[in-house]
Amino acid sequence: MSLESYKNHLTTFVEAGFIAVNQSDEDSAIKLFKAAELLSPGDFLPKLGMGYLHLCKLELKQACKVFTEVLETEPNNEIAKAFLGLCLSLNPNEVDKGSQILKETDQQTKDPLLKNMTSNAISFVEKFVKKAPTPTQGPLKK
Repeated sequence: MSLESYKNHLTTFVEAGFIAVNQSDEDSAIKLFKAAELLSPGDFLPKLGMGYLHLCKLELKQACKVFTEVLETEPNNEIAKAFLGLCLSLNPNEVDKGSQILKETDQQTKDPLLKNMTSNAISFVEKFVKKAPTPTQGPLKK
């Protein structure tokens, strides 16, 4: 079989990659995203998957880089915006910027699943990240 015969299966490879990430199977996820990239060079979906892998591993700097690259070619990609907002929100120096991106995406999206994710992320950031003590403040008091 030629590579051409698999062209219609791009989303299947990407979806399987996301499942592999969720199953903590990094090796399979990388192979699936690279296969998807071979099928459609320059497509944003495999990149989005790799960014998600970095996010799940809390490799926030790499994840931000990937999501920013996706947004350079797909400026209206709401998933990349939401993930970028989440990554930035988890960075102590970028919390406000990340929160703003999450709030904008939450207001703009019509996708109920993405709206659920962004609203949960906003709540998490407000409750746990923004109110987290700094090293000089000591532990949270009950």
